Amino acid sequence: MKKVFSGIFLAMILMLTSLPAYAAHSTIKIDGVVVTTDAAPEVKNNRTMVPLRVISENLGATVNWTDSKVTLTNNKMQITLKPNSNTVIKNGKTELLDVKPYLKNNRLFVPIRFIAETFGCQVNYQNSTVTVDTEPLVMNNVKVKAVQYEYHMTMGGVIQQIQGNTYNKALYKVFVENKGNLVDAPANYSWQYDIDNPGSYYKLGQYKFMSHENKSIQQFDLYSLNTAFPDEELKGYPEILIHDVTADKWYLFTDKALESINQLMNTATNNGFVKVLSNTVV
Repeated sequence: MKKVFSGIFLAMILMLTSLPAYAAHSTIKIDGVVVTTDAAPEVKNNRTMVPLRVISENLGATVNWTDSKVTLTNNKMQITLKPNSNTVIKNGKTELLDVKPYLKNNRLFVPIRFIAETFGCQVNYQNSTVTVDTEPLVMNNVKVKAVQYEYHMTMGGVIQQIQGNTYNKALYKVFVENKGNLVDAPANYSWQYDIDNPGSYYKLGQYKFMSHENKSIQQFDLYSLNTAFPDEELKGYPEILIHDVTADKWYLFTDKALESINQLMNTATNNGFVKVLSNTVV
């Protein structure tokens, strides 16, 4: 009987020790938000490995694949690495990683601590949770906590907060860099469609950059031309306008910039960085 028990016990030990080194999972929190991913982070050789998309989307790094190598760029820092190689090139200098990046289920897993710290983030590990804190967006010497986004529908509206310093910075950059020529304020603009006046504008959404005291630091509103009129009555009216509410100035805006904002919003939502504060839509 003792021999049988010993055999079973030995088999269990062999089974456990033969499991892959990256079988354990960790939770990733970036700027206080638990990141939602379609592939769970893994621990390999005591290093937390995350899908590359976690880095590119939530830390703001651009990704470029060339000749089976991937280059990550964030501001003035650039990292080039290769699957199954512990050699990494950081701003032209070669270094060695503690664990090799690897491909799994068509995803490249990379060491989050090395990359996050290289990009200037603070990284801590406790109770199977990796916490990454990035540099906040600062406006008028005030740190931005979140972007509060509000939109209305026919019946009711939604107020959301976009969290995460990377998304705050990216949204602000789109607004500032895509303001076109200064224009006069429209004669008619509101949250609602104006079916009586050609050249009227309805608000697509408003974006408030909020402080940690929940005060608005900067606000941008986007407006779209009401196109429910004959083309000849709309001649000369731009399709998209942006209102810098804080400065009370109006500018031209583009469909491409609006699309970039929508993409950022979708990415933030999919990764868990959007919090609904109010929803009164019927």
